[in-house]
Amino acid sequence: MKKSQFIRLVGLSFFLALYSCNQRDESPLDYVNPFIGTGGHGHTFPGATRPFGMVQLSPDTRLTGWDGCSGYHYSDSIVYGFSHTHLSGTGVSDYGDVLLMPFSGEVYFNNGVDGEPGYRSLFSKESEVAEPGYYFMELLDDQISVELTASERVGFHRYTFSNKEDRKVMIDLSHRDEVLDSKLEQVDEFTLTGYRHSKAWAEKQFIFFRIVFDQPIADMVYDDSRQKAALAFEPGSQLKVKVAISAVDEEGAKKNLEAEIQHWDFEKTRKEAGVAWQDQLNKIKVAGGTEKQKTVFYTALYHTMIAPNLYHDVDGRFRGTDLQIHQDTSYTNYTVFSLWDTYRSTHPLYTIIERKRTADFIKTFLNHYSYGGRLPMWELAANYTGCMIGYHAVPVIADAYVKGITNFDTELAFEAMIHSSMQDRLGIDDFRSKGYIPSDVEAESVSKTLEYAYDDWTIAEMANRMGKTDLASVYYQRAQNYKNVFDPATGFMRARNNNRWFYPFEPAEVNFNYTEANSWQYSYYVPQDVETWIDMLGGDQAAEQKLDAIFTADSETSGRDQADITGLIGQYAHGNEPSHHIPYLYNFIGRPDKTQEYVRQIMDELYDDQPDGLSGNEDCGQMSSWLVMSALGFYPVTPGSEDYIIGSPWFKEATITLENGKVFSIVASENSPKNKYVHRLELNGEDYKNSFIKHNDILNGGVLTFHMADHPSTTFGVDPANRPTSKIEMNALAIPAIETGDKAFVGSTKITLSSVSEDADMRYAFSPSDQEGTVYTEPFEIAESTDLYVWSQKGDQKSLVAKSQFFKIPKNRNIELETDYANHYSGGGDNALINFVRGKADFRTGDWQGYEGVDLVATVDLGSIQSVNDVKIGFLQDENSWIFMPLEVSFHVSEDGKNFKAAGKVTNMISYKEKGVILKDFGVSVDQETRYIKVVAKNRGVCPTDHKGAGGKSWILPMKL
Repeated sequence: MKKSQFIRLVGLSFFLALYSCNQRDESPLDYVNPFIGTGGHGHTFPGATRPFGMVQLSPDTRLTGWDGCSGYHYSDSIVYGFSHTHLSGTGVSDYGDVLLMPFSGEVYFNNGVDGEPGYRSLFSKESEVAEPGYYFMELLDDQISVELTASERVGFHRYTFSNKEDRKVMIDLSHRDEVLDSKLEQVDEFTLTGYRHSKAWAEKQFIFFRIVFDQPIADMVYDDSRQKAALAFEPGSQLKVKVAISAVDEEGAKKNLEAEIQHWDFEKTRKEAGVAWQDQLNKIKVAGGTEKQKTVFYTALYHTMIAPNLYHDVDGRFRGTDLQIHQDTSYTNYTVFSLWDTYRSTHPLYTIIERKRTADFIKTFLNHYSYGGRLPMWELAANYTGCMIGYHAVPVIADAYVKGITNFDTELAFEAMIHSSMQDRLGIDDFRSKGYIPSDVEAESVSKTLEYAYDDWTIAEMANRMGKTDLASVYYQRAQNYKNVFDPATGFMRARNNNRWFYPFEPAEVNFNYTEANSWQYSYYVPQDVETWIDMLGGDQAAEQKLDAIFTADSETSGRDQADITGLIGQYAHGNEPSHHIPYLYNFIGRPDKTQEYVRQIMDELYDDQPDGLSGNEDCGQMSSWLVMSALGFYPVTPGSEDYIIGSPWFKEATITLENGKVFSIVASENSPKNKYVHRLELNGEDYKNSFIKHNDILNGGVLTFHMADHPSTTFGVDPANRPTSKIEMNALAIPAIETGDKAFVGSTKITLSSVSEDADMRYAFSPSDQEGTVYTEPFEIAESTDLYVWSQKGDQKSLVAKSQFFKIPKNRNIELETDYANHYSGGGDNALINFVRGKADFRTGDWQGYEGVDLVATVDLGSIQSVNDVKIGFLQDENSWIFMPLEVSFHVSEDGKNFKAAGKVTNMISYKEKGVILKDFGVSVDQETRYIKVVAKNRGVCPTDHKGAGGKSWILPMKL
């Protein structure tokens, strides 16, 4: 028998053994393919892990780059080793702790990534096997087979060497992240212990480990740093290794090992891993679909059960967000909370099938708050990464509370939720005081305004249920701040700068006003007040047209490159989270048939059973939980509500086994690819007319029966009484926005106001002491530098007041630009360089004008010949964003605008390698009479060859000439 044939048989043995042992029927395990998502931009890993386990033992085939975030990409053919921690589907890389690599032959401490000899190896894609809790790879360079399995806290390796006389293992603690401190020490002839403290996305990570071999170490050689060691073993065929990890200390790793795997029976641990996964996946069982659909579904369910990860030793100790050690055996502590992604449908799914674990997640949040001072946004290894936006631990807590999960300290939870909403950072203070976040104050201002408003609604809902009605009123008011970024003229959510709508406006443009999206994808984000949003658009018919528009728009985007905007149907981007609820909004206008059409299209076209079967990053379960929920036939548009919105089930049958011992079944016997339309529902045998179901309908057990057909129903879910509701009854007035009116102007500027609160007066004043103001009836002129105050008023009800500043440019002064700036770096338009506004250190806030790959050539006309002493212009550098200082800036003067002479030149002395944000003025002394001043700033053109953006266009960002 050929070796490759033997290896493939080994890779299949687990399925055969488990099948004969349990004499089972078809199992969900048969349909899980961990390779789904490892290609394309899915960023998943294929290795061995337990449900929500601490260890993710997987091959490392890619060390850098966006598509290397999980350490593995299906297109790779070289492996560097097998490490014990990996992230599932994230957009930033981290982890890869404690790498082991078996090899034969000469010892090279180099990993070989630089092309020099190293311990890396080619591997066989043909024989690669991945199953829940098991992974197999054949290393081709040295003909070694590698098998991996795991318990919750221990990775178990089994190596089979072809060269029985030469068996070595490399241990590399320097793999991937920057090592802050490490230790690798031999305890006895079988055992190594140590730690690895590292820095990457999470600034301070602590991993302690205990490595035990089943055979004595014959020799051990360190590299100079003692972060790598090559171990040699006596002749033999197989070699087994157990690696236990802990975030606490070496003793914790030792206890974890002793508690979880005391034996050397690899197949026993492998089988236990399979059983653990089978028990998990059996919580939801489906039938009646195609083989492909079942593979996609069960793999998606599997992906929802990888993270969050166990972060708690067997003795109850864990590391808190104060980075100190704590002990608590009353619950289980976790890490890896990708909350901007997972609050949408992953955590709502857990409120159905993981209620006990949900309580533990919330208890973990509360420890983050108690020990670290705030609830997590994107927590990783007890570190606040500061990644993404919103305070989305809040809706996870509120959603659980509303759905009856209350076995945590609810008063402490509410305190922590309020604390999250009262921060003076990330624009939250402006959101509170101004009613929206100005784009010149905080980047991603529209997205943050919208998401803070939703988060505040969940606080209001929980406050209301806890009897805290006064606080509920405050947060229902704040939850309507979304109105202040809604432009009634276009129906889009737009940024405000100086209280004027961001312009020029193109909804398909990707700019810094939105988070990983454009205005199309965020203009539908009002899950807490859908009915008011529909009214603001003009009613059901207008809302239907608006919904149709996103799915039928041209898919082309403009502005910044944004890798996350993928899986496009029109401008609907399923590959990223802000779009996920949009197809279900049709139910709110009585057109559930369109929800059914688009949900089926997304499931059929944007999920596949191949490695590139995800249309975007998996994001710790969110891409998959959307599929799981939608395939069952319903989706949580508004977490924090008890409602799930009806879609179109993928299967003829599905059963959910609940923790309370009850079973909820979904039956759609007439279901088929053509029969995708719901004509009638029955709940427990009774006619059910609503296009939504309640959480308790599921939790109480029973049967939801779908009657499907090949054409839309004209009655199901059409009547307003049968539609889902999402409405804030307490009405808040929107702040009027400036439609026209230049912040800096020559002569005068015309002020035009608009407001979505049509039944209220718009008022304005030029002094904060003028409390009555003037009722706005028509546009008016401003001819001098001044402040303007505007608000809405209806009887005694008054909106917040917005202040705008206007600057008059000296008479007849203007500027002519000979090169084009990028629209998303407009700085406020053509006059940005002479408008008296100086850009801030965050280039994303809109006061900077950006030139990509071209020079800045600008001529200022002073209006008359004047005495000029000196002239200068400011620039910003942020090499991490491919923005560099100009190579040089030259100044030229002229009296007639035609004949220019040189006035001076400044050569840049700041290295393009300098880290962080740098602001610098370039200027020269002129000391002469002139009317025209020309500035030429030389762009690099392309990024330097040793920069991460090598070959790409570089930027220069000038401001205030």
